[in-house]
Amino acid sequence: MLDIDWRPDRSSPTQLHLQIAGYIKNKISCGEWIVGTKLPSQRTLSDIFDVNRSTIVAAMEELAAEGVIEGNSGGGTVIINDTWTLFPMERAYNWNNYISSGAHQSNQNIIQLINQAEFDPGIIRLGSCEPSPKMIPYGMIQKILKGLPETANFLGYEEPRGSIYLRKEICKYLDTMGIAAEPSSILITSGALQALQLISLGLLHSSSVVYLEKPSYLYSLRTFQSFGMQLSGISIEEEGINIQELFARHRRKRGSMLFTIPTFHNPTGTVMSLERRKALLEKCEMERLPVIEDDVYREIWFDEQPPMPLKALDKNGLVLYVGGMSKNLSPGLRIGWIVGPEQVIGRLADIKMQSDYGSSSLSQYVAAEMFASGLYAEHNKLMRENVRIRRDTALTALNRYFKGIASWNIPAGGYFIWLRLNDGISMYQLFVKALKNKILIHPGDLYEYHSSQYIRISYSNASLDEIDFGIKVLSQLVIEQLK
Repeated sequence: MLDIDWRPDRSSPTQLHLQIAGYIKNKISCGEWIVGTKLPSQRTLSDIFDVNRSTIVAAMEELAAEGVIEGNSGGGTVIINDTWTLFPMERAYNWNNYISSGAHQSNQNIIQLINQAEFDPGIIRLGSCEPSPKMIPYGMIQKILKGLPETANFLGYEEPRGSIYLRKEICKYLDTMGIAAEPSSILITSGALQALQLISLGLLHSSSVVYLEKPSYLYSLRTFQSFGMQLSGISIEEEGINIQELFARHRRKRGSMLFTIPTFHNPTGTVMSLERRKALLEKCEMERLPVIEDDVYREIWFDEQPPMPLKALDKNGLVLYVGGMSKNLSPGLRIGWIVGPEQVIGRLADIKMQSDYGSSSLSQYVAAEMFASGLYAEHNKLMRENVRIRRDTALTALNRYFKGIASWNIPAGGYFIWLRLNDGISMYQLFVKALKNKILIHPGDLYEYHSSQYIRISYSNASLDEIDFGIKVLSQLVIEQLK
């Protein structure tokens, strides 16, 4: 996806289509857009530049006439860069073969648009799964930083598994939820996403089948697919993943691992019951099916604590437990962890050292001090109170604006409401229209292919007023499409 943050100047005497053509030529002449680059569709360019489609057509005709671009049947419009007027001295180097041969797949187009839009200061983020800046405990973190010992080295490398100080504190923290772990069985990662990347690289092979709930946020990532792995979706029920369906599938496919989010599932908000957790783990042990448990939303509960993690029930080292601080403390610290058998953790630690030679030492110290000082527990209590208010604001807005056209869950924790429209619509069109109105959403087809009725509403980042206004405008856009 090309990074375009420019708009034509409507007050300029130069016609809009000529401004757009000039902008594209400038990008090419600077070497930023290379030979073989495929331009976005005319519809997408029309949205990006905020002009009529006829203006885009005129700009493309101008560039084609100058020999800058070429339209291929079924292949879109491509930069061919064979005009002497752009490059009088030499041709720009063609990097396209290298880009297309990289092992890691590109994000979906809509994910790239989301990633760009999240940094627009005027956007209402109803899709983000990170805490609002107002909920990040800057004061607590500054207090820790001001108390840094002068004699200690917090700017050097840590050992392969991560800071021993932090790993000891995580052991104490895990013990409060029933997980018995030693520092040697913990690896510090740069967030939970890196944990999944390390597992992909270190424990799975290119033909592996990974089971997961359907829908699941993992469908929106390229982590497993980039390494040639297959995702196999299993339906999710009110109490959690459908165990019967999972093992009926497993008898046919013989998958390598199960990835699950049993606590405040992303995107549905489902909490797997304790009985379902016990039954799932018992069956996985019988079938020798390893489990990746993603538990990053555990601390964001409202009325009662969720059931103990699968890892707390694991007596045979079958579960790799992934936790972190990005969702409830600070995404910028980039602190996560994997808990598992020592041999597995040693393997993953070796790969991490090959990848980045360790997570930030300073971030690890801050995280350890948050645990040791009791500030982490204090912050989580305040976080839960603030997030609950945001959830209630979102539910009130949904009752006011979506009643009769949709249904939704009432989250017991986490950041998400899984909104189901009564009738299907074009999710891409809704996404684009919402973005034009400065509202960022996550359409349901990011989490389940071909879904035309679901939207993931997040209440973690936007202000209370923004939540109400954003849901109001979103309902209007939905109603327009339903007509």
